[in-house]
Amino acid sequence: MAISSLSLSWVSTILSQKLNAPSLYELPRAISLAGNNSVTCTAEATLTGESKCRRQLLLLGVGALTTSLLPAKPLLAEEVPKNYKAFVDSKDGYSYYYPSDWIDFDFRAHDSAFKDKILQLQNVRVRFIPTDKKDIHDLGPMEQVISDLVKHKYAAPNQVATIFGMQERSEDGKNYYTVEYQLTSPNFSTTSFATIGIGNGRYYTLVVVANERRWKRFRDRLKVVADSFKILDI
Repeated sequence: MAISSLSLSWVSTILSQKLNAPSLYELPRAISLAGNNSVTCTAEATLTGESKCRRQLLLLGVGALTTSLLPAKPLLAEEVPKNYKAFVDSKDGYSYYYPSDWIDFDFRAHDSAFKDKILQLQNVRVRFIPTDKKDIHDLGPMEQVISDLVKHKYAAPNQVATIFGMQERSEDGKNYYTVEYQLTSPNFSTTSFATIGIGNGRYYTLVVVANERRWKRFRDRLKVVADSFKILDI
């Protein structure tokens, strides 16, 4: 049954008075869910700069209520894999899984990002830009799109780009390209998965990366992240 904005506002006001906390409408827009679909923390790794204090307020009480009142997103209806959490940004229209022991951080020009607590080069980040395209197929054949993206967008002038493989998947009426590639610099190399898709008038890109020396060990774990990326209708 739909809940009116008036009733939601009333509940928000009552809770704000009880908890001395911000109203529901002032809380961070993105949430992070554990594998059992219970709220464990909030994740606001964007330029809005929400404080850790406000994140804890959502964790301590209001988050559970908002999760039960607001409409469930497709990702929330699924079982999150063990040792992963789900990041759902219903305002900007995307979601993905990330390893449960990673922490959020600010990554320049990106909307959200998480990294390993120790291996900080090992991370995932998402950004989007406006586009007039309606589907990833509108950009051209996958081989051409991926090659141009890796060699001319991801690779710096002093890096050598190597593409290991690419694939396409379709889910909920949306199409995605995923590529596995390596960027080799004079001093070090990184290997990554990148998943791209188009929806909501935006070109979305998720990149999950690790040091080349650790790639073989963590590849399968990071592939789960790349394959989990979804565009949500907004």
